[in-house]
Amino acid sequence: MKPVQGSLPDIMPVLSRGKHRTPKSGGCFMEFASYLAGESWSDHPACTHPVLASLARMVNDCSSDTARSRLALLIPSVIGLTGPDKRVEIVVALRAGCEALPVASLERQRALTVGILTCERNASVLNLQLSDLPLAEQLRASIRVALDQAPDAERWARDFIGSMHPWSHTKFTPRTADTIIRVAVQGIGEACISDPDARLYTLLDHAINDCRVLLGTRTPDRSEYLPALA
Repeated sequence: MKPVQGSLPDIMPVLSRGKHRTPKSGGCFMEFASYLAGESWSDHPACTHPVLASLARMVNDCSSDTARSRLALLIPSVIGLTGPDKRVEIVVALRAGCEALPVASLERQRALTVGILTCERNASVLNLQLSDLPLAEQLRASIRVALDQAPDAERWARDFIGSMHPWSHTKFTPRTADTIIRVAVQGIGEACISDPDARLYTLLDHAINDCRVLLGTRTPDRSEYLPALA
């Protein structure tokens, strides 16, 4: 996707929550990405995988007003990260669930643990855990670390799953991923921790890197976009 070079709007968008009709009224993370990619102004641009874009919108909306501007540094990194690989949905959701589980409330921990175990099962079905894919080892480790920090939630989730006879046949869909992402990001944003904004930033950064590995996309030259991000 060719970025815009030159011609900038009179008023550059300021990252803010929600959807915006024009850049002059502000813009969210993905709306700004659509502009930099040379697409029509939209928070659902074609330049980014829909599930990664969903995570970016949630992180944008759940970040505090004072910290949101830092997210602009990541915008160029999502441009061009798209493709038909079904593993992206699982990996992004799994990343979100694992990073949120240790800090989320008990109610959200239970839902996230069910989500993580669902991702783990479907990752195996989609052949994610290839021996030559270092990301698979990283994700396995992330799952274990996250579950070890919420043992009560893991026991509850496994009992819950065990009571669901058709669970093993449940399909993983973009809606499944979006649900896990929503619970995870809200869980981090509302967590009683010292700096939820930093954790949200790290989550999005890690998810972008995961997608880059899966999709084989080069790291963009951010200098191409710096005039628009200044």
